[in-house]
Amino acid sequence: MKRVFPLIVVLITLSVLGIVFIQVSWISNSLQLKQQQKAQDYEHAETQIKQKLNRIFLNRSGYIGYIDDETQKLLLHNFTVQIIPQEEVEAVVDEAMNRYNIKEPYEYAVTNIFQMPIMKSERYDRREDGITKDILLTPPDAAMYYETLHLYIQEDKNFFHNKLGLYIAGSILFTLIIISAFYLTLRTMFNQKKLSEIKSDFINNMTHELKTPLATISLAIDALVNEKVIHDTEKIRYYSGMIKDENKRMNKQVEKILQSARIEKQDIKLNLQVLNAHEIIKKVADNVLLQVLDKGGKIEVHTDAQQYYIKADEVHFSNVVFNLLDNAIKYSKENLLIEIFTKNTGNMFMMKIRDNGIGMNRETQARVFEKFYRAHTGNIHDVKGFGLGLSYVKAIVDAHGGKVKLDSNLGKGSTFSILFPITEPENQL
Repeated sequence: MKRVFPLIVVLITLSVLGIVFIQVSWISNSLQLKQQQKAQDYEHAETQIKQKLNRIFLNRSGYIGYIDDETQKLLLHNFTVQIIPQEEVEAVVDEAMNRYNIKEPYEYAVTNIFQMPIMKSERYDRREDGITKDILLTPPDAAMYYETLHLYIQEDKNFFHNKLGLYIAGSILFTLIIISAFYLTLRTMFNQKKLSEIKSDFINNMTHELKTPLATISLAIDALVNEKVIHDTEKIRYYSGMIKDENKRMNKQVEKILQSARIEKQDIKLNLQVLNAHEIIKKVADNVLLQVLDKGGKIEVHTDAQQYYIKADEVHFSNVVFNLLDNAIKYSKENLLIEIFTKNTGNMFMMKIRDNGIGMNRETQARVFEKFYRAHTGNIHDVKGFGLGLSYVKAIVDAHGGKVKLDSNLGKGSTFSILFPITEPENQL
């Protein structure tokens, strides 16, 4: 899997780059072909205009019938557009332009050897930027008469892009779709890889967490059937209590997993009631005090909030406080200090739990509320748990319409802040 995954990424990347390259090449070639076709249309139109005007001149000069090329060339030395009505000249130009599908507006002028206009369209002198085609109407070696038709075409600067606009837009759209699909595929693959790693970590942690109580229960059962213990009431009570405690421990672990599943399905049932947040915080802090003292630490509670009644589920709120304190204890260093602060901010009750533990880096902070995620601290089993505590905290706080925030510095500790909407005491409702 480790080799296949990078190979898939490389192959998909090469495929997308290849498709983008082909699309760009196709658009570039199409633009070149359009430009070449347009240039050829101009050339054909110029040739047709010259031939037709030459033929009209010969007819109006009385030369009707077959004339060989050499004689025709000599006769055209006397060519002048002045014997051709301007309407007929315009008709010749219009016919050529329409035949070769040149739709842009145009103006024209015919000049003599001195570049003086002999004939011109009405707006020729007021033309804007565009292209001018010069069509020599007389043979190049004509001495007396030397007339040129200047054809000005008001061509759009974005003509070729407009012609291919739909194709270019479609090509860009489908290329973006392919890139988006590539991005989604990669993201899904990375997520699946991450989920696979999380699942492996979870199975390892769960196996470790359940194996310890099972081993203890097995030893206690072996002791109970021992001849020396079976008649000793005190020892039977001791080992029975041990089995009961370990059984409770396993039940708690299983309940955590089931609770996490209910949260994922958004099947959280809250028994909302008006609570004195300060009382619950102090009660939970007293319950974990022994664990803190066992680590040679201390816990300080500063209840500064003036409004401390919230509408919440007592069990879930107590669990939220316990999980945050338990997290501080688990990831602590020597001389552990846990500080709990409460205050009011707007219409919210805020509780801050600050510790001087190992802290978190930015990557851990970004993922710490994900289910099953656990910060890497070396040995995967040096800190017990499934990585469900903080995801549970966030889910419960969100379900109560509150917010949870984290501020942490690696090696300096972490501060978790939770906010719950305040309410009035029950006797004032």
